[in-house]
Formats: sequence, structure tokens, C-alpha cells
Amino acid sequence: MPCQDIGMHELIAVGNDVDAALEIAKKLNGISYINNQPDATKLPFRTLVRVMTDDPSQLSGINDVGSYLAFSRCIRERPQSAEAGVTSPGITAIFPLLHHPDFTHEQADSHWRDIHAPLALKHHPGMWDYTQLSIVQTFSGTPIDGFALVSFESLIDMKERFFGDDNDRETIYKDVATFADSESPRRVITTETINSSRPPVPKTSWAQG
Repeated sequence: MPCQDIGMHELIAVGNDVDAALEIAKKLNGISYINNQPDATKLPFRTLVRVMTDDPSQLSGINDVGSYLAFSRCIRERPQSAEAGVTSPGITAIFPLLHHPDFTHEQADSHWRDIHAPLALKHHPGMWDYTQLSIVQTFSGTPIDGFALVSFESLIDMKERFFGDDNDRETIYKDVATFADSESPRRVITTETINSSRPPVPKTSWAQG
């Protein structure tokens, strides 16, 4: 089933321990997004993990930045499949979102979903995969309104084809300024590993049949 046809609630853990994030994502059939830059001291985080589990305490080692309940919206799915447990094709830029001071969370989220998403599809010509993680509740750490997972075939593709022309750039910047706080944390470049499926599915540990 195409990911665009699926929307669901997920647990999101954001932190900085790369090894722990990879281990826990694998253990829980989750999805990990990892930044492996040698010097990542200026980044707001280095890891983001998406899981479904009935035991959120298992995320305690990888949520030093924050843990959240999110509703995932897959806007565009890349044309290449990803092998389970192996780094997915391309790179994923994660853009944390704080709502504009003049908007409520609900107003900003509605704009992000209904107005910005169609603009992103039109004005980011190199974007081959796009998911919005809309935060429903912050359990711990830094309050956030959402994470945009914006993927490209390569880092060069992201740098050269994020926008097609000046009109694309102006349109996106103008729209983002209407619903997002200019103080939103900076974006983080990551690689994705899907351990089972996307969206994630829980590893069954209860009686079947």
C-alpha cells in the first residue's frame, strides 16, 4: 500500500546517541534518521527515531532532546524502494517546526498540511520523498509542532535542486514565514534506515490466533 494512503500515530524520539538510536530502532522495528557528521555540536539533534510500541520506556536512552506523539502524513513517496535494515537511498533533511507566534498549533498545522504541502510538491523540483510528522503531544524535552522529513536522491541534488528558480525560492520562503516561527531550530541532514516498513509497525510480542 502506498504510504500516501496511510496516516497513523507514532512515537518519536529525538536525541544525540547514534549507536543507541540505531539499536533501539532495530529492536522495535522502527525507522532511524541519523546524522553522522564528525562535528555536530551546533546541530539541535543528531538522531530521530519513529516507532510504534506499547512500552515507551524503551525510548528513554534516545530521547535526550525530546519524545513526542506524532501523526505521520506521507505527502510524496520516493520512486525507489528501500531494503529493510539497510540505509535507504538518498538523504533526508529534517526541518523542525515551531508555529508562528500569531498562529495556534492547530492553525499552523492546518496551513502546513493544506497549503504548504501542495506548494512544496510544486516548488521543490528535486524533492523525491516528503513526510510531515505533526506533533500531537510533547511528552518530554523541547516543545515542537512538527518535523518535516524532506528527502532527495543525493546531497548534491538537495543543494542544486531544492528550488528550481528564484520564483520557487520566493514562494516557499514567503509561505513558510506565514505559519512557522523564524526561530525554529535549524535543519539536520540525515540518512534513513527502515527496519521493517514505513510507517513503522510494532514487533508483535503478544498471543496470536
